[in-house]
Amino acid sequence: MISKLPYRLGVGLVIINYQDKIFTGRRLDSTKAWQMPQGGIDNTEIPIEAAYREMLEETGIERSKVALLKQSKLWYRYDLPKEIQGKFWGGKFRGQSQKWFLFKFIGIDDDINIETKDQEFSHWKWSNKTDMLDSIVPFKKSLYQDVLNDFNLEF
Repeated sequence: MISKLPYRLGVGLVIINYQDKIFTGRRLDSTKAWQMPQGGIDNTEIPIEAAYREMLEETGIERSKVALLKQSKLWYRYDLPKEIQGKFWGGKFRGQSQKWFLFKFIGIDDDINIETKDQEFSHWKWSNKTDMLDSIVPFKKSLYQDVLNDFNLEF
């Protein structure tokens, strides 16, 4: 029974550039699914360290190329749709509970390299808030809206 499964602990990253556009990556396993970088928290890792690790693993952006602006007050949860729940994390989790972080990207676009060891994105772009929300998989849309509201991002 899916509703009895735990949530996987994770982090999410809102990375904005100097134009207040949001880093968005298209998942390697999809032609349509775009998202902001996110991932799990390893055993003894604290959330901010997981955020920096995930940023490097998914975007190639080094810690020195961002400034931490805020972290979410809450842990945000989402449930995976039933039809894909068994395909992620060995079917052991119903979804994720995530701490979110807002970073200002202070590097140049050449500092971004999604062709990492465990590549997750096939393409990336800077998106405005509306375009980003329109391209997100439906089951994450309300979570993304809540996170952007938490960070008072009204651009």
